[in-house]
Amino acid sequence: MNTEKISEISNKIKEMVGNSPLGDIEKNVNALLKGAFTKMELISREEFDVQAEVLANTRRKLVLLEAKVAELEAIINNVSAK
Repeated sequence: MNTEKISEISNKIKEMVGNSPLGDIEKNVNALLKGAFTKMELISREEFDVQAEVLANTRRKLVLLEAKVAELEAIINNVSAK
């Protein structure tokens, strides 16, 4: 998950708490947030973009293969009709 966002949230909470006796709150909140995001099985934007590109490439290849299969079927049908 995006550690910048997690750190930003943690820092804001730390600022609100100030010098309270809850000195470990940043570590605890950070760990809590990371654990929650891990359980949600979220992925980074970079990983999403990579997978989207892989999917787009796969779709392009599929379109080409479907056209080739249609072409081959037409040839087979023409040979069978003779």
